[in-house]
Amino acid sequence: MNLRDLKYLVAVAEHRHFGRAADACFVSQPTLSTQLKKLEEELGVTLIERTNRQVLLTPVGERVVAQAQRVLREANQLATIAEEYADPFGGDFRLGVIPTVAPYLLPKILGPIRKNLPTLKIQLTEGQTAVITRLLREGDLDAVILALPIEEDNVVERRLYTEPFYLAVSKSHPLAGRKTVTVDDLDEQQVLLLEDGHCLRDQALEVCNSHNAVENTNFRATSLETLRQMVMADVGITLMPKLAIPAKTAAAIRYVPFRGEIPHRDIGLCWRKSSPREPLLEKLADVLTTALH
Repeated sequence: MNLRDLKYLVAVAEHRHFGRAADACFVSQPTLSTQLKKLEEELGVTLIERTNRQVLLTPVGERVVAQAQRVLREANQLATIAEEYADPFGGDFRLGVIPTVAPYLLPKILGPIRKNLPTLKIQLTEGQTAVITRLLREGDLDAVILALPIEEDNVVERRLYTEPFYLAVSKSHPLAGRKTVTVDDLDEQQVLLLEDGHCLRDQALEVCNSHNAVENTNFRATSLETLRQMVMADVGITLMPKLAIPAKTAAAIRYVPFRGEIPHRDIGLCWRKSSPREPLLEKLADVLTTALH
């Protein structure tokens, strides 16, 4: 038994197809099939139920795959430890970012990261807060960038920046001509929000609930870009994070700043307190904070 065969097995479990699994592993399909057959013979059990139409894992196969995934993660950690010893500020680094931040933040920070940490190889994962915090907790990510605070034990939180929200309205909306608005202007307004799972939805909903705004329940967006298009179509208004506002805005939409009580969110870098890469993580937090101020 070797790590290569475990990688083949995990690939088949993920793709449920021998051909696609072989392509993902950069080997021929006969080679992959032969090695998996040898693995089954070595273990003395059938791991994969083969049919003409699909590939299924047997019950024991499911358990072996789960263990193989753990073994591969631990093997990767061995390589990481060696890389950290050779270069504590280099090697592979797995970073998770929430979708309402990733497309707007990454262009601003990847350059400074390359400049200040030239041997660090960033592997990016975009996902909702619950997903990337779980991956962080389970050790599949080294750090995450998301809205603070997060309800996780054993996690270090470093605030990177505070981001105000703007009121996004169509050009024909009564508030479009205002230079500024207040949260009281949200009273009885139809507000468009993201779908469940986005922390930005929860933050915006809190603002709405405390100022008598009404959520438009006929529509929930999957992204900020979808929200933007619906506002332009005059379906409703929304709260837009400052970083998501383009330098050149479309004529069909207005972004009006708040005065007085300004709705906002704090964006931070988080990592496990037990992480062996503490010096790198502190350095990365400093680089990001400098780049964003």
